Amino acid sequence: MFKPSKHWREGARIAAFAAGLALTAGGAGAQPAFPTKTVRLITPFAAGSGPDVALRVVAERLARKWGQSVIVDNRPGGNGFIAIAALRQASPDGHDLIQLDSNHVTTHPHTFTKLPYDAQKDLEPVRPLFRNHFFVVVAKDSPYRSFDDIVAAARGKPGRVTYGSWSNGSPGHLGALRLQKLQGIEMMHVPYKEMNQLYTAVATKEVDWALGSAASAGALEKAAKVRFIATAGPTRSKGYPEVPSVDEKPVTKGYEVAAWTGLFAPKGTPKALREKISADLKEALNAPEVRERYRGFDYQAFDAVPDAFAHLIRHESKGWEDIIKSAHLKLD
Repeated sequence: MFKPSKHWREGARIAAFAAGLALTAGGAGAQPAFPTKTVRLITPFAAGSGPDVALRVVAERLARKWGQSVIVDNRPGGNGFIAIAALRQASPDGHDLIQLDSNHVTTHPHTFTKLPYDAQKDLEPVRPLFRNHFFVVVAKDSPYRSFDDIVAAARGKPGRVTYGSWSNGSPGHLGALRLQKLQGIEMMHVPYKEMNQLYTAVATKEVDWALGSAASAGALEKAAKVRFIATAGPTRSKGYPEVPSVDEKPVTKGYEVAAWTGLFAPKGTPKALREKISADLKEALNAPEVRERYRGFDYQAFDAVPDAFAHLIRHESKGWEDIIKSAHLKLD
């Protein structure tokens, strides 16, 4: 049986092993100079969004490191298909990369029957940028004081407890499906078109709860319109240390919902080049100003060389496949 609470830990172990191999392996000969021109970072996220800002901070560091312009090319809309189509037309020489999130490569292959790309064959993993765990969000005056309260209510009143998400197939939706599968409970899903609508609905108790990140729901939490009652992961968030982890209660121990974004290259990009970009990206992510900006979004950098990143994607994809099949969820 798939145990979702282990996939980040397994990824970390693999990353450490792969990093050790990289240190002991010798160079395979001289590599072509890179970059030799402007580097384009394509993103499916809108300008000004959390992932976009996180990418631009890194782009500035890479531009200094490489001595070349690094531009961010926003291609929002179409479930990321527009941005991915742009990357597929690029040459595999490292000068065109794409920022994608975990949904694009781990859940879309199972929620879309006519996906216009192959997540395993058309994209070459380079390195993750950041990940963030979600919080369990309720209204300020909600009767639910803990995540255990929600689970108990759902068990006692099947189908009566409501949860919202920012669209069918979103991490907020799939994360709740994961909870239902783990706990053997049934809740009612209420999808919204926009995140602002969703968290307003939580604040007014139109829905009982939702999953949310610091970037998406943090403003309402700071305004005391909603409360974070749990972190959907094994440890507490550094940005919200007062919010308990679900692993602190035996009823919900092992439940985990996290999202991440990472950089990918076009199919056929040489492995040695991806490893060079990955190493430079690691240096950028460790820069103090980058780490400070990420803390503001409650984003956590995590380490994975290309091979380890690819393994993590396959592992997560399998876990989500089981949940999506059980829910008979299709988005097209």
